Amino acid sequence: MLKRMPRTVPQGPPYQSVVGSFREAFSSQQRFRTEVLAGLATSFALIPEVISFAILAGVSPAVGLFSTVVLCFVIAFTGGRPAMITGAAGATALVIAPLVASHGTDYLIVTVVLAGIIQVIFGLLGVAKLQRFITPEVMAGFVNALGIMILTAQLEHIIGADWPVWVLFAIGIAALLIFPKITAAIPAPLIAIAILTLMVVILGWRVPDVGDMGGLTGGLPEVRMPDVPWTWETFFLVLPYALGFAAVGLVESVMTGQLVDGMTMTSSNKTRESWGQGVANIAAGALAGTGGCGMIGQTMVNVEESHARTRFSSIAAGGFLLLFILSLHQVVSAIPMAALAAVMVIVSLKTISWYTVSPKGLLRLPWQHSLVMMCVFTATLATNNLAVGVVLGAAVGVALTKIAPTERGGKAA
Repeated sequence: MLKRMPRTVPQGPPYQSVVGSFREAFSSQQRFRTEVLAGLATSFALIPEVISFAILAGVSPAVGLFSTVVLCFVIAFTGGRPAMITGAAGATALVIAPLVASHGTDYLIVTVVLAGIIQVIFGLLGVAKLQRFITPEVMAGFVNALGIMILTAQLEHIIGADWPVWVLFAIGIAALLIFPKITAAIPAPLIAIAILTLMVVILGWRVPDVGDMGGLTGGLPEVRMPDVPWTWETFFLVLPYALGFAAVGLVESVMTGQLVDGMTMTSSNKTRESWGQGVANIAAGALAGTGGCGMIGQTMVNVEESHARTRFSSIAAGGFLLLFILSLHQVVSAIPMAALAAVMVIVSLKTISWYTVSPKGLLRLPWQHSLVMMCVFTATLATNNLAVGVVLGAAVGVALTKIAPTERGGKAA
């Protein structure tokens, strides 16, 4: 069995109900403050990613941002994993981008709503129970690839930048490493973002910021009925995209939930997460125009960096994001991208399972486990799609149990 990977072997208290999670959030001033501040820090981390993914999908940044607000609010009540962040993610954006490019956003609305319905059906059929094929070695390859993807996504904000960006980035990294040792009252990402933003304003440095990415204009996208012919032809046109959206979204959401299970040593309800994601996507598609799934990097900011544990942090993240869209868009626009890059770099380094890539770890793992781990890692990076890597790794793992079984409960070789 893979060792030193507690985040892949969740144990401890059973799944917490919706009411129980909200009670915990209000159980003490310290817990409530932690949840609120975690939501604030997470909302900052959401903005640049969501804007980037909205552009990738072919929709306006405002659509992506408001969709994330809706997703955060709804999943706080319907989801199966407290403190997990759901938003307009890159994996689902890649699925719907060709449809938007060829047929426009009206067909996107229909696709997202249909994808949500499919996810609800998947949940009722118990498809999420297939998570048993996500073994520790699959999880190891997944988190290692994820860490690399998060890390490389930040390079565009740093490589080739002027020296002030490098200075801000270095100070941000230092703040994120030092402040957790000084105080846990305020999330380190929030402190780092505040310090670097004030530095830019006071020193008058002109560096790339959130405003350069666009999308924060102080308004909400228009809610409308899609202008499409309601025919079987339309249905069969959007069905492949809806199926792809539903499948990719569920894989990423279940994997995100399982990662948080291990980090917090608690369990979650994957079946509820499946239909809960579906309900959230139906609402987001109908109200905002696009949907999403579990966002692993932002969930790491919420849970690992900011210590959120309840559903209220999702509401807080959505609430702050809505506030930024409507009232504080000019303030948020001033946040330097170097600050957010520093936060995500630390997240990426904490995501990687370093033991499994160390010489000692590799020597102690059975070759079958190492092979599965490498399949997931390589396929994920090659396709830039976490879902593809996980499905391939799970398939290889099942095949190897038939061809060359190992004693999973025994000591790793």
